[in-house]
Amino acid sequence: MEGVIKNFRRGRTTQKTTHMIVYFSDKGDREKAAKLVGKVVVWKSPAGREINGKVAGAHGNKGAVRVIFDKGMPGQSIGTKVEVM
Repeated sequence: MEGVIKNFRRGRTTQKTTHMIVYFSDKGDREKAAKLVGKVVVWKSPAGREINGKVAGAHGNKGAVRVIFDKGMPGQSIGTKVEVM
């Protein structure tokens, strides 16, 4: 299953570089997104490196999830695809 990284998880004055908000096209509500908690997510950089993450929970009511990655994510990752294993 593929998703798209939309943004960093952030507050008014801070952003967490290891936490990302990911949207899936086929997950339409919070209950369906909550079923993905604990799954492994992989982002592949343009250079071919992989950064692994884990779904931590649902975000909002439209099927978005919070993903915590092992390393800080670069800004170029916003708008790119991730794959759920």
